[in-house]
Amino acid sequence: MKNNRITITGGRGFLGRHLIRAFRERGYDQILVADLPEYNLIRPEDIRRLYDEQRPDTVVHLAAKVGGIGFNQENPGSLFYENIMMGVQLLHEGCLRKIKKFVALGTICAYPKFTPVPFKEDDLWNGYPEETNAPYGLAKKMLLVQAQAYRRQYGMNAIFLLPVNLYGPGDNFDPRSSHVIPALIKKCVDAVTRGGREIVVWGTGAATREFFYVEDAAEAIVLATERYDKEEPVNIGAGFEISIRDLVALIVELTGFKGRIVWDKTKPDGQPRRMLDTTRALAEFGFRARRDFREGLAKTIDWYRSTRVAFGEKD
Repeated sequence: MKNNRITITGGRGFLGRHLIRAFRERGYDQILVADLPEYNLIRPEDIRRLYDEQRPDTVVHLAAKVGGIGFNQENPGSLFYENIMMGVQLLHEGCLRKIKKFVALGTICAYPKFTPVPFKEDDLWNGYPEETNAPYGLAKKMLLVQAQAYRRQYGMNAIFLLPVNLYGPGDNFDPRSSHVIPALIKKCVDAVTRGGREIVVWGTGAATREFFYVEDAAEAIVLATERYDKEEPVNIGAGFEISIRDLVALIVELTGFKGRIVWDKTKPDGQPRRMLDTTRALAEFGFRARRDFREGLAKTIDWYRSTRVAFGEKD
């Protein structure tokens, strides 16, 4: 398989950069990137050109329009449209070209709002997703439906992975679209640097989340690409749960912020609880997350601090 041509959509993004490195470290040398500005994956003509030019054996589809709760509330239509159009067309064209394998990345947002913890793959269809995540989560979930349908009708080898919330060096720290960990790190580090006395955090702090270090996620995707060829979806994550309140306390400690935390309870908490059952990933392709959460947070904070300095951010 290491002689295969592998196209990674969204390869210039946060996860994509780490995944390219992980493949190369395992001896893959024909790694191709399909991303903006060369390819707009919403446009069918760009997708056809991608397959013409890159001639992939395997496609790993990471590209997505994604953001945090506020971004999701402001952009439900474009989140649904752009994500579903990218996935449907990429997989369909791959089937027409008879590629060897399509690896689709879903999202934990596809799970029903009140899924019992830990989330098991068999619970995926037992309810409607949390409202702020639903357009994005359902658009990505349709890739699972399509992958299973194309496997049954056309014999296409398409698999579907469900990652939990990612974090790590290189994450998106733009406050308009970032997820909770980079948003909190930015608020705390910036406040320490500027002498700020308080930070505002959305919600009550009661919701729980699971967080998955990006290098572990890259390893899981490589292993699934190499070893997994079944139609059932597979959770990939770290298998632990932490409340947002405890997460804030840990980031406050690691960044050295000494000010006040203001909880804006007019803002939504999002899904009440999130934690994946990852036993299928271990059984099917031998994946177990390795990164300690505290260590991963510290590395992410150090990366953000060094990046602020490197880009000469004004205080």
